[in-house]
Amino acid sequence: MSRRPGSPAREDSAPWYRQFWPWFLIVLPGSVVIAAFATLYIANRHADDLVVDEYYKDGLAINRQLAKQETARQRGYAARLAVAGERIEVETDGIEGHANLRLQLSHPLEADRDFTVQLTRTGPAQYAAELPGPVASHWHWILDAGEDGAWRLDGSLQAGNFRGDDGG
Repeated sequence: MSRRPGSPAREDSAPWYRQFWPWFLIVLPGSVVIAAFATLYIANRHADDLVVDEYYKDGLAINRQLAKQETARQRGYAARLAVAGERIEVETDGIEGHANLRLQLSHPLEADRDFTVQLTRTGPAQYAAELPGPVASHWHWILDAGEDGAWRLDGSLQAGNFRGDDGG
């Protein structure tokens, strides 16, 4: 190509794909698209189980749970939990006449990690069971006599409930 007399000299003779600014302008929106897909993946993979579909039925169930908690309080029931490795031990106050108790352990955010164990009596006011999975501080627990039980105790695990490890 020849230059006409009086026309300015061309500064960028390299093709567009060898220049900085086109790539800079492509990378900015491209990085946003990649970040959006990464966020979408994380949101779907690690979704919280905090939203309840059947809130009305759950509200009615909460009233029944509160009545069972009040019954346990009136009877003077109490429980202390101790986790030692893969075993959980429960020492009770006031609970008598049960060969087995049911203990539900719930992860604070992930419902797929929740489980229930049958506690077997090991002493006059002591119960124990093997845990099917690891638990840590801040897990919620519910102790009752089973489906037809008239009482219920609940709480959450703290670091002091763990023997032999940090309870992390």
